Amino acid sequence: MASSSSSHSHSSIFLCLSLIVLYAFSFAESQSFVGVNYGQFADNLPPPEATVKLLQSTTITKVRLYGADPAILKALANSGIGVVIAASNGDIPSLASGPAAATQWINANVRPYYPATNITIISVGNEVLTSGDQNLISQLVPAMRNVQFALSSASLSVKVSTVHSMAVLTQSDPPSTGTFNPTLQGTLKEMLAFLKDNKSPLMINPYPYFAYQSDPRPETLAFCLFQPNSGRIDRNNGLLYTNMFDAQVDAVHSALLGMGYNDVEIVVAETGWPSHGDPNEVGPSVENAKAYNGNLIAHLRSLVGTPLLPGKSVDTYIFALYDENTKPGPASERAFGLFKTDLSQSYDVGLTKSSPQAPTVAGWCIPKAGVSDAQLQANLNYACGQGIDCGAIQPGGACFDPNTIACHAAYAMNLYYQKFGRNPWNCDFSQSATLTSQNPSYNGCIYPSGGT
Repeated sequence: MASSSSSHSHSSIFLCLSLIVLYAFSFAESQSFVGVNYGQFADNLPPPEATVKLLQSTTITKVRLYGADPAILKALANSGIGVVIAASNGDIPSLASGPAAATQWINANVRPYYPATNITIISVGNEVLTSGDQNLISQLVPAMRNVQFALSSASLSVKVSTVHSMAVLTQSDPPSTGTFNPTLQGTLKEMLAFLKDNKSPLMINPYPYFAYQSDPRPETLAFCLFQPNSGRIDRNNGLLYTNMFDAQVDAVHSALLGMGYNDVEIVVAETGWPSHGDPNEVGPSVENAKAYNGNLIAHLRSLVGTPLLPGKSVDTYIFALYDENTKPGPASERAFGLFKTDLSQSYDVGLTKSSPQAPTVAGWCIPKAGVSDAQLQANLNYACGQGIDCGAIQPGGACFDPNTIACHAAYAMNLYYQKFGRNPWNCDFSQSATLTSQNPSYNGCIYPSGGT
């Protein structure tokens, strides 16, 4: 236990120091974590060319398809957008039958478009392990191997994976107890060995929305929407979780750790929140969808990571690009779109590229890199002497750890800037501070913005 908590404090200190230089990251660079799912259960979708133009007007850099639609793949050529394509569950028996079928699939769905279309991953099947179809489950890994063999034989640098629902875990709360379903362990061992050997990611679909539906209390909603809440402490390692997304990702990481595959990268293939639903559905609303997706994007941009995987963001594909009007199920299923099919935004989550003339949205004031401890201490003393509430950086406060001058000064300087008008001159501190659009909040330490 001692070694685990000390390594956590080291990682927190590293994390906080990295916050101080976050402004040096380009906005575009930190955007590379945000992708979107391009579903097609609709009869009113705009043409693929219009969709690609829409994507290029945003900071979305990756798109996930549920098939390998030729018109979409052609439209994405030379767009610079990374593309995940999929072989359907129905393709798996054929792909598992031998390398020839896999080669045929690659010749039809990858070779005509690659590399002009930047195909990065082929997902073989969707949520197969939790489908209950034992025949399909047994054929999944052989199909993945054959697809990988066909790609390697053709010298195509594309990774092969498959997508899982969170139901592959039988235990996920607290995150440190994350465990894969024992009945799937045989298949999972083979699959994880394959992913590790090929440096391919494990792709999962965490949905805090569904977690809230099963526990619709106000404190659960705040936890699911990345809104201020008291957080949940993992009793096994003492780590504090302030949002459900991190808890779900870390539960998967713990499950990987338990099987000896903690070096397999996690990719979030789907997550999202519906903007409306049927009258009896709990949780869908424009306000909640905007809060979840907007705060998720800010969380990914901050590069804070999760308590078990600090300092990096997982690649995350938000569900979905458009509302899909022919999707079966409750009304919420047809209302996950970030955009409407007339190409207008369903709500604004900060994905649109700013025009060159538009000023950067500078939400926070932090110290510049390389500022001396003496200057930071002076800034800290000054800010806390101006009547702001510095309780959060006192012992026991949410921002006390890491207990460093750099972290405490960053918090106090930002609080001063927010309180006294958010003018550029409120973030000067003898030219030792800078404005940033990156949210420096971490773990349970929330940096206010927007005058709050």
